[in-house]
Amino acid sequence: MPSLRLNKQRWKQVLLITAAVIAGATLWFASDISRRIRNEEREKVRIWTEAISQRSQLVNYTEQLFKELESEERQKADRLADAYRIIDNPPDGMDLTFVTDYLWANKTVPVLIYNNSGEKLFSINLGDAIPPEASDAEFDSLRDMMASRFDPIRFEEEGHVIYYDESLRLKELKKAMSELISSFVSETVLNSASVPVILTDSTKTEILESRGIPSEEVDSPEKLKSRLKDMSESAKPLEVRLPVEGLRYVFFEDSYVLAQMQYYPLIQLILIAVFLLVAYLVFSSFRRAEQDRVWVGMAKETAHQLGTPLSSLMAWVELLEAEGVDKAKLDEMRKDVKRLHVVTDRFSKIGSQPELQTLDLVAALQSTASYMRPRISKQVSLELKGCESNVEARFNPSLLSWVLENLLRNSVDAMEGKGSISITVSQSKNNVLVDVQDTGKGISRSDAANVFAPGFTTKKRGWGLGLSLTKRIIEEYHGGKISLLKSEPGVGTTFRITLNTDAK
Repeated sequence: MPSLRLNKQRWKQVLLITAAVIAGATLWFASDISRRIRNEEREKVRIWTEAISQRSQLVNYTEQLFKELESEERQKADRLADAYRIIDNPPDGMDLTFVTDYLWANKTVPVLIYNNSGEKLFSINLGDAIPPEASDAEFDSLRDMMASRFDPIRFEEEGHVIYYDESLRLKELKKAMSELISSFVSETVLNSASVPVILTDSTKTEILESRGIPSEEVDSPEKLKSRLKDMSESAKPLEVRLPVEGLRYVFFEDSYVLAQMQYYPLIQLILIAVFLLVAYLVFSSFRRAEQDRVWVGMAKETAHQLGTPLSSLMAWVELLEAEGVDKAKLDEMRKDVKRLHVVTDRFSKIGSQPELQTLDLVAALQSTASYMRPRISKQVSLELKGCESNVEARFNPSLLSWVLENLLRNSVDAMEGKGSISITVSQSKNNVLVDVQDTGKGISRSDAANVFAPGFTTKKRGWGLGLSLTKRIIEEYHGGKISLLKSEPGVGTTFRITLNTDAK
């Protein structure tokens, strides 16, 4: 037995160490994956930031180039205006052929020519600004817009007024610049990121673009402020200076996949724990059922083995009576033989569902007390309370007597053969309460939770099965309840039995 117990202990240690290794390996593996994903995402953000910086420089360079082209186009418009002025008032002896050719070579600067009466005479290079079939009012609107930007050239002698604007090429360059900046924001700042992103203005109060952020999380200034604060705690926001728009902030955080990976080890361990718990409960149930079958078989075999000597004892009692032995002594022998029959009957019923009957509980208690009085110390008083009238309950007389005997013997042992025991009967709704109280040494608070556990005992001798068997008889066979009502070291202990008064 010691060797077997030692082997079991070693197996428990091995299983515990194995479980710890599995749990540790799981946590390490999941943590390592999370770390790798986080590093990859941070590296992507770093590369993405460099791309933003490079494209921002490209945009800035393009803007500078556009400004230079704009300056050249404006100079071209100014030279064109100068050419018109030269024609209007040519210097003496100047050949105007070159100037005239320069004017007709104009393919980009829009020009409108009106007379002093406000009638349109001619238009050049209007492009998509206005269709040729447009109304006079539309041409007049375009003329006024040109006049607001550049001073018109007036030819007093001819009575002509020339209106001009920046070149079509310059307008196309500005449009391309606007599209380039928009593409930079939408593609580089947002679509290049693999994590949730919010692009805000310089005050961090307005969302310009966002990606991977539900709208309901930022649909109010308070929510936006809280969301940006959370993202700032996850990663420092990036500053991006865009041409024209100026300073912008890019807030980002760990991806949803990485966030889920952080909970994966915990979920996995919980599932493993649940699986192990279920497996333990299943195997414990099988082991308990197997043990129950062994105990039931032993009990029934014990009852069967006792049957033969009991029959012989009864015959010997009859023989002694015929030989004239003292009748009082024979009556006591008959009581003990009868008691052995009761014990044998109890053991034979273990493992089978006992028959419950609605009987007088008081009579059963009095019968058990009468049997126990001469078999306990004369210094122990046994008193029945609340037994003045009949009280009916559903129980099996043989098994209930067994329960009371176990409780009474425990009380006698706890009092070390000196004290008082009281059995009190009371009723509560559909239940009957039986309290067994003694003046023994009591049960400590640390042991109170284990008094019904199989194998638990405070005695130097004994198996620790009495109260465990008592609990099983009352709760499993009778559908009642037994509990440690109260106990105080040095004062005494009270057990309470609850029985049903009707069938359930």
